[in-house]
Amino acid sequence: VEGAWAAEGKGETIWDRFGHENQAFNNHTADTAADSYRKVDIDVYLLRGLGVNTYQFSISWARIFPSGQKDSLNEEGALYYDNLINALIESGIQPVATIYHWDLPQALQDKGGWTNPSIVAAYKDYAAFCFHRYGDRVKSWNTFSSPWVVSHAGHGTGEHAPGIKDYVTASYQVTHNILKSHAEAWHDYNDNYRKTQGGKVGIALNSDWAEAADPNKPEDKAAAERYLEFMLGWFAHPIFIDGDYPEVLKTQIEKKRNECPSSAPAVLPSFTEEEKARIKGTSDFFGLNHYTSRLVSSSVGGCTPGPEGVGDFQAKVDPSWPATASDWIYSMPEGLRSLLTHIKTKYLAVNNVPIYITGNGMPTNDSGDTLNDVSRIEYMRGYISEALKAIETDKVDVQRFTVQSLMDGFEGNKGYSERFGLHQVNFVDGYRPRTPKQSAYFFAQIIEQNGFVSLHI
Repeated sequence: VEGAWAAEGKGETIWDRFGHENQAFNNHTADTAADSYRKVDIDVYLLRGLGVNTYQFSISWARIFPSGQKDSLNEEGALYYDNLINALIESGIQPVATIYHWDLPQALQDKGGWTNPSIVAAYKDYAAFCFHRYGDRVKSWNTFSSPWVVSHAGHGTGEHAPGIKDYVTASYQVTHNILKSHAEAWHDYNDNYRKTQGGKVGIALNSDWAEAADPNKPEDKAAAERYLEFMLGWFAHPIFIDGDYPEVLKTQIEKKRNECPSSAPAVLPSFTEEEKARIKGTSDFFGLNHYTSRLVSSSVGGCTPGPEGVGDFQAKVDPSWPATASDWIYSMPEGLRSLLTHIKTKYLAVNNVPIYITGNGMPTNDSGDTLNDVSRIEYMRGYISEALKAIETDKVDVQRFTVQSLMDGFEGNKGYSERFGLHQVNFVDGYRPRTPKQSAYFFAQIIEQNGFVSLHI
């Protein structure tokens, strides 16, 4: 949402490059986006109108360190976040900051980006700067948001920046270095800032829910479990269980190495015992970004790289699930409740921390009656209700629910064709005016009443 892609010393990011190389929908770029860099007061005014008590935003690495390295500090960029944080606090809204949400400085990408192990030290320096500069006011930190997408779409399929299509090695290297980077940031906070600042540092992992396409087939149940392990477990198992990758990930990759001697479809790096110990238990909460579900069946993946090939599964959606403007988000609210129970059982038995839902939402199209977003209201009603059932009936400790998002923005390779906002942004008008959609009024009403109460009793 920030825009101001080169303003006041900001460095180029991999998404700036991706947009300028016309790789996004209709040659859209994030150059101006929703222009939030110049609209702190207006955005905070919108938040006050909703009545929210938290606002989750991302810090742009290249706005603070244009080269990605700490010796390139850009004070004007750092000041923008000071202003945003202060404005939120003055309005009684708790700032929740994401340190990395996909926009790597291009200067680091030129050196291999997340595939280069040297990025761990660079990320640690960047995170430490954020804690030092903003941690007196920011008490809730996500080290990464949806890192699976960075590995899968950025380095596996290549649909996202930096556009690398290498699911055999690059995507696994990227996850490896992200996990190490996350752990270093958590330890830095734990050692140097926790006592004085008293905040929480965790990670926001994205995951679909997966269930057996045929519940009567044990092999489909096992395939659905593999789907979850290849998506959520790839990151959550090391952090929340034992510092290492899930057993099924390791066995499937080993199986493929034997089946495909000439061209193994996946190469999984390994952690040393010291690294495992360093990664295990490095999250003060379980952050979850969740949007949709899948029905999964067992299949023979052969020697094809990527989760379905390596994991021997195939995923589909039920035709009865409501579609959205995104070809991967189908509304299936019950999946959230199931996933929350799965997380509690599998990951929080060892390290009992609260769950924060750090992202849930759906996109509508950018045409037609965009303000009357009935589909989003139904989606929100469904997903918020299922989270409530998980809390009340299943006794899952969910302490936060973050709706995605405050306003329309630049949606990666989809550009401005998919709109996630509770507020519409006019991307044609140079001033980028915001208008509340029906969903904004709906959400404000839920907050005001602290639940689903009819206004006319």
